[in-house]
Amino acid sequence: MNQDSKPVKSSPEFTALSFVWRFLAALALVLVTFNPSGHSAYHWIFSAIGAGEFGPLYLLLIAVLLVGWTILWIATSRSLDIFGVILASLVLGAIVWLLIDIGILSANSVSAVTWIVLVALAFVLAVGVSWSHIWRRVTGQFSVEHVDE
Repeated sequence: MNQDSKPVKSSPEFTALSFVWRFLAALALVLVTFNPSGHSAYHWIFSAIGAGEFGPLYLLLIAVLLVGWTILWIATSRSLDIFGVILASLVLGAIVWLLIDIGILSANSVSAVTWIVLVALAFVLAVGVSWSHIWRRVTGQFSVEHVDE
């Protein structure tokens, strides 16, 4: 409780915009790491290695990307577990297939399929990071991690 004897909220209310921000952050991490345009950390780092120019800036980029991936992956694996990741991927795969089937998405090249997979990966990561909020909204139950001592 604070000085006014009002309960202190631990986090702001979860909204659709909260999910959008999480999705955009996951999408940025995924696309900065690799994308088929040729403008990504993957391309930048491997061209530097090939030219013998790998230095501390590249190592810093790798470290920052690893921190981001670690945060998203641990949050997703803890909240969804492997079964949840498989279910989320299955639902998303069916949605993508439907969108391709009705002509909204085109998957006529390796590049197009790569973009679709990268966006889908970002979506699964965003669901994983948001899952405890979504679960509380849907069920009214809080998700608490148990630690064995």
